Amino acid sequence: MNPSLMQDLSIFQTVRSGDFGLEPLVVSPSVLLSMIRAHMDVLIDEKIPATIFAKLPDGKLWRGEIQRYLIAVKDNSKIYTLSQKTEVINPIASNHYPVAIPKNGKLRREYFFLVLSPRFSSLVAIIRPGRGKKRYKNLQTPIPWLATINTFNGQAIATVVTALQAEGVIGEQDISISQTPDGRIMGELAIKQMLRHNEIAQHKNSLRLHRCHEYSKRLSNLAQVKDNYLSSVCQELRAPLTHMKTALSLLNSPTLKPLQRQRYLQMLSTQCDRQNSLINGVVELLEIEKSFKSPHFEAVNLSEVVPGVVSTYQPLAHEKGIMLAYTVPSDLPEVWFISGGLKQIIINLLANSIKFTPKGGQVWVKVREQGEAIHIEVRDTGIGIPEGELSKIFDRFYRIRTTSLDENTGAGLGLSVVQELLQRCGGSISVKSKPGEGSIFTVHLPIRSLMN
Repeated sequence: MNPSLMQDLSIFQTVRSGDFGLEPLVVSPSVLLSMIRAHMDVLIDEKIPATIFAKLPDGKLWRGEIQRYLIAVKDNSKIYTLSQKTEVINPIASNHYPVAIPKNGKLRREYFFLVLSPRFSSLVAIIRPGRGKKRYKNLQTPIPWLATINTFNGQAIATVVTALQAEGVIGEQDISISQTPDGRIMGELAIKQMLRHNEIAQHKNSLRLHRCHEYSKRLSNLAQVKDNYLSSVCQELRAPLTHMKTALSLLNSPTLKPLQRQRYLQMLSTQCDRQNSLINGVVELLEIEKSFKSPHFEAVNLSEVVPGVVSTYQPLAHEKGIMLAYTVPSDLPEVWFISGGLKQIIINLLANSIKFTPKGGQVWVKVREQGEAIHIEVRDTGIGIPEGELSKIFDRFYRIRTTSLDENTGAGLGLSVVQELLQRCGGSISVKSKPGEGSIFTVHLPIRSLMN
């Protein structure tokens, strides 16, 4: 094979530019597959030993067709497969000969299937349209359709053989070419192609039907999830309203003592805060869903994000008598995350830690690089989480039960928001906790350069 000459070899142009009156047909990839399979069926059924030269798409489907013929017709049959891969695919059998061709030659966008034998000779030449809006000359059909020529003309096939011999793909040995197509074999080929095309069409329709069923099932499940979610939202909103209504009715009592009045007013304030938290949490989840319909990702430097969030919570921590600190290396790699999402994650985790850490406790935010990931660790010396509740804390509206009414006023959506963001952006979160000893939430994020 002469690599410098192979750059200019085009099977499609060779056969089309000849004076054979051959014009391309536009076919789909499935029609092309039915053509190749029909050729193989005829060669196998008629037990025709042939020399075959082929450049076909990569993949087990096409490789399987080559293997099928080699197994069925062993004697005096040969297949030469042309490939642009640096490492040519290993031979399937002793009569299979892989041939390497240049990556940047004209054959890059072409496929062909050439059958040579005294009884039956055929050529299928295919060219793929260029990317974007390019189309093959005079063919107003967009990708993925293929311009294809299928000929049984002995002279046209001989022209292609001569071109392959000039490039060194075919040796100088005598090549037997059928000059006159056998009518019976041609009829068999036409029938086989119709059968194969129908088989492929049925398979595709079966796959489409399966996808439709799966899509319908997903829509049904999604509708059920939304119904359950709306039901949960209504129940959660109803609870504080019930408490507020009870407090208001008790406030109207003429025998109400000052301490009782103060208690019911405090109940009203607490339940108003809870309802506000619920509404804000639901809005936050809706905003997350909206942002993922047209997501905008950005490179995030945690050495810039973490200090800003921690400084925002320093006054609250100081008010509660909690020591709040952070450790973030300045040379951390960037992570790739949806705009604003990572800041929201740190806010939610930090707010939870401060909320459930009593006076005199400590909260740390520590960021480190480990292997191929960045870890954000939020550790506290708070009340901790019972082992039986660890698997539930990321469920929507789930709240850890404490003895303090004030600490049960959250929406139970903060950790759900964290998990939702991480799952959508390729991250994850883990938690370790013991009652009375505190909790450690660890966010795992892939480094930006590893995601490109």
